[in-house]
Amino acid sequence: MTNTPEYRMAKTAKLMIDILPDKCDFCGCCVGVCPEDAIELKEAEIFIIDERCTNCSKCVWSCPIEVIKFNKEGVVKR
Repeated sequence: MTNTPEYRMAKTAKLMIDILPDKCDFCGCCVGVCPEDAIELKEAEIFIIDERCTNCSKCVWSCPIEVIKFNKEGVVKR
């Protein structure tokens, strides 16, 4: 059995960035590169504000531990 990580999926179809919140070390690299100020670190949690995110993927490339990923498929329907 493979152990696949559980990513927090976007709430809207617009956002294509997914987060693996339980692996984040809260370094803030993603916050610093986001041109839209769409990422917040609060009380040991990371959030992407769907309404602000433009899917530029700068956060994906800046994350040193690959906690953030670009979901090419868009939002996974549940």
